[in-house]
Amino acid sequence: MATDFTLSEGANALSPQDMLTLPRPGAPLPNDIGDLAIVPISTYSFQDRKSHKSLSVIALGDGNTYDIPLPDGGDAFWLDSRTIAHIVTKDETQSLYTIPISTSPLSSNPSSHVGSFPITTASAFRYSPSAQRLVFSAYVYSDGLVETVKEQDTAYENRGNSGLVYDETFERQWDTWVGPKSKALIGVSLAKVGGQWVLGKTYVNVLKGTGLSSPVEPFGETDDYDISQTHVIFTAKDPQLPKAVHTRQNIYLVAHDGEGLRQLTSGVQGATHSPVFSPSGDKVAWLELALDGHESDRAKVVIYDLKENVRFTITEDWDRSPDSIIFSPSSTLIYATTGDHARIKVFGLAVPPTPLSNTTLTTQPTALTSSGSISGFTPIPGGRATFALSSLTSPNEVYELSGLDGAERDLLAGRKVDVKETTVTRLTSFSSAGLQGKYLSPGKDFWFKGTAEGQDTHGYVITPPGFERGVNGKWPAVLLIHGGPESAWFDQWSTRWNPNVFASQGYVVVAINPTGSTSFGQKFTDGINKNWGGRPIQDLLMGWKYILQEYPEIDQDRTVAAGASYGGYAINWIQGNPELGFGFKALVCHDGVFDTTYNGYATDELFFFNHEWGGRPWDPAAFEASRKYSPAYTVAKWSTPQLTIHSSKDYRLPESDGIAVFHALQQLGVPSRLLIFPDENHWVINAGNSLKWHHEVFRWFDQFIGLS
Repeated sequence: MATDFTLSEGANALSPQDMLTLPRPGAPLPNDIGDLAIVPISTYSFQDRKSHKSLSVIALGDGNTYDIPLPDGGDAFWLDSRTIAHIVTKDETQSLYTIPISTSPLSSNPSSHVGSFPITTASAFRYSPSAQRLVFSAYVYSDGLVETVKEQDTAYENRGNSGLVYDETFERQWDTWVGPKSKALIGVSLAKVGGQWVLGKTYVNVLKGTGLSSPVEPFGETDDYDISQTHVIFTAKDPQLPKAVHTRQNIYLVAHDGEGLRQLTSGVQGATHSPVFSPSGDKVAWLELALDGHESDRAKVVIYDLKENVRFTITEDWDRSPDSIIFSPSSTLIYATTGDHARIKVFGLAVPPTPLSNTTLTTQPTALTSSGSISGFTPIPGGRATFALSSLTSPNEVYELSGLDGAERDLLAGRKVDVKETTVTRLTSFSSAGLQGKYLSPGKDFWFKGTAEGQDTHGYVITPPGFERGVNGKWPAVLLIHGGPESAWFDQWSTRWNPNVFASQGYVVVAINPTGSTSFGQKFTDGINKNWGGRPIQDLLMGWKYILQEYPEIDQDRTVAAGASYGGYAINWIQGNPELGFGFKALVCHDGVFDTTYNGYATDELFFFNHEWGGRPWDPAAFEASRKYSPAYTVAKWSTPQLTIHSSKDYRLPESDGIAVFHALQQLGVPSRLLIFPDENHWVINAGNSLKWHHEVFRWFDQFIGLS
């Protein structure tokens, strides 16, 4: 093992430390009149080993910014066009402050304390000025009361034992053992009285007594609910079904006082996401997956007319799967943020007239953007919208899209939209200083004939600093294999698997989107079912050989591969099938599956295995398919040096898989190493741990292929 290895940190190289210390902006949140937006930013410092939080106030139009330090962190959102609400948790108390904003010049005035909450877990805030109502998520006990949480917390913590008893799944999820509390949506009055903001004293849990929990864990936030002047719309797991075995989430509507709960979905669908009100208040919309148990089924846009009590799908024949939706200010359009050919774009689609009864329709969406990956798309007055955009060469920056009024007229008239009439303007440069002088490859798309019928398979090539064509056999190369498996390599920034960080260490980076990847049509995504070690691996091999032929500059004696989750499974499968002929000299497996069949018992979300393999792990067909493609039964053929990485709080793919891989390699005498993070989950989040991760990965590769 090389002991003198150091990471490349040249002036033009994006080192892991460079990446980890760049500002991490969130999505912009514009005010109601559309002249200002706020962006939360987190910046890590290795000097004090802390993440420093701030809030950037942006003047839309000219892009001027004003930064507000937030030493205690906390959520921030608009109360009116010139007042920001800031939530601070400190000394076991969670409080609401207001920060007044001035525009001449752009600045903030001293904050004022408004009031404190009876709990410390309030998050995912939404405020309705017309209703003078603040709604948020918080953990409550079975009585549903926020007022009793602290007393019950004390009793629970002092119960005299640490035992956890379960009679049903989930017993744990993602990285947390499930306790006696669940998430609820809480409402309270918040109004400006006599020039002062006043937080009410009466808290209403609109889910109290329903058996429902929202936002849906582990990742649900404000995208799981929306509020109007009178109601809350939200998605929640079906309370009648075992949560670990089913993905069904229903859409519910309830008044702010908790009365009149009604279900808007059919009750036979799969998951639902992104419920939103139209500004006109007469319609709601959401994303709906048809199959219960299939978390990566195609998401369709569903509208419910609240006046006519009619539910209708409007993207029945659109072969793409949106991530989020939002109505236009006129309520006549829906904007859908959607993966398409390894980009995340915004599509516009007209809201059709409400049919006479529940039905399915097809509205042809039109792409309004073409590059990068968009998040937080929010329409604002004046035919404009704000959003965050990242790419392979940049973290999130804030952009404004103007000219949407013309696009809206074309869409409503059924005409082809001329996107040249819209204008995209970049407003911020959060990362420009940190990236100055760095060589960042924008990535080159390539397409090749894979295993899919009727369509080619996609990938990216990211080249290192100094790369030039014509110097054959010079450059080492790494194949990166994405997880999911129903996911993709997008034109998108990442702080965990960043292709340009790998390229800056001197590698030609190959990132292929094989069968099972998203954004290329549902048939392509579903092609991985019961076939993990089949078509996707063949696609990776065919794409890899295509690149080796197209790029003779790659030294074929110095190639390596790395992957996480499904990508880690693929590494273990490649390890056990040397006859495939990839020719890698070293491998890295992060949180990968070792025994595919056993994973059907050990994972937290049992529905995932049951769908992927066509049944429960003991059902004959699922058992046969999962065992056929289980790396555990290929161990006798393992011979390639491998670094295995796993984390102890990974309940999606428990650490026993990684330990088993390491034990097998050790007993075989294959050069191997194990890196364990006791405090991380399926992802390595802590900056210090991430730096260690990168150091070990690149040191491992260097030991077997060298960069000299």
